[in-house]
Amino acid sequence: MFYTMLKYVLLGPLLRLVFRPRIEGLEHVPASGPAIVAGNHLSFSDHFLMPAVLKRRITFLAKAEYFTGPGLKGRLTAAFFRSAGQIPVDRSGKDAGQAAIREGLGVLGKDELLGIYPEGTRSHDGRLYKGKVGVAVMALRAGVPVVPCAMIGTFEAQPPGRKLPRVRPVTIRFGEPLDFSRYAGMENEKAILRAVTDEIMYAILSLSGQEYVDRYAADVKAAEAAAEERKERPFRRLPLS
Repeated sequence: MFYTMLKYVLLGPLLRLVFRPRIEGLEHVPASGPAIVAGNHLSFSDHFLMPAVLKRRITFLAKAEYFTGPGLKGRLTAAFFRSAGQIPVDRSGKDAGQAAIREGLGVLGKDELLGIYPEGTRSHDGRLYKGKVGVAVMALRAGVPVVPCAMIGTFEAQPPGRKLPRVRPVTIRFGEPLDFSRYAGMENEKAILRAVTDEIMYAILSLSGQEYVDRYAADVKAAEAAAEERKERPFRRLPLS
């Protein structure tokens, strides 16, 4: 009930007013049955814009931090995401990936749409990063199509770190569903999973026109943070002998 109110009464009309989204290829999203919608991730606003334009309900695997924040703000954020039907996923620890896969397969098992950001995190610079293979595992195990989606303009509207979005138009572009039935039963083959994931990322890239980086976004962020820390660290004099 809250999801419906959020989409059609509360948040949906506001998002359409602020972002004036241009929607392309919506006919590629299946009208019924399970499917994965895999998109690039440029902004916090992506979580709300895509559901606002889809005719069907979509469930995202959201990072657990959205559900565990401190204070009143944290409780309100957690209540919001839970009421909207989003599923928390703990991304720390060696079993994090398997937990996400189990939750995602549960959504697909109910013949619903599952939303995934294969990059695993928001792009911090607007580029498209290497996808993680969890999306391929779910697509092959569930035997469902993958609809690529490109969010265009959301990075400029609300880049990471900006609390309130700028008022500007964005484009949400859906591509033709990708069928991976030829790989049925091969979800344990690492080479197959990488090939499927790369095909999905190439489809997103073709829709978005972003610059592609063949590295995981989390690794690049960590490397840049470490480099910045070294730069800011004060120079220490060596003792004179």
